[in-house]
Amino acid sequence: MENKAYYFYVLYCADNTFYGGYSDDVLKRFETHEAGKGAKYTQVKSRHPLHLIYSQRFDSKSEAMKAEYQFKHQSRLAKEHFLNDHQINWQKYQ
Repeated sequence: MENKAYYFYVLYCADNTFYGGYSDDVLKRFETHEAGKGAKYTQVKSRHPLHLIYSQRFDSKSEAMKAEYQFKHQSRLAKEHFLNDHQINWQKYQ
């Protein structure tokens, strides 16, 4: 039996902010964000359009949630370094 995968993901928002979350279906969750539903943070119209810029697979929900927590509790500069370290060119959306 195959383990269910969970993902930590990062969205780049039109107001030049990052949103981190976790899901077992990143694309479906992104569609929910795009539709203005789900997280209150991404419901704000000035944050749209949103761009899915990063996702990482984990074997457990707990691991994905830990990655989300760590990302969300970093400074802006640390978030930029994280993304740069993973070769994510988030600046192209500015």
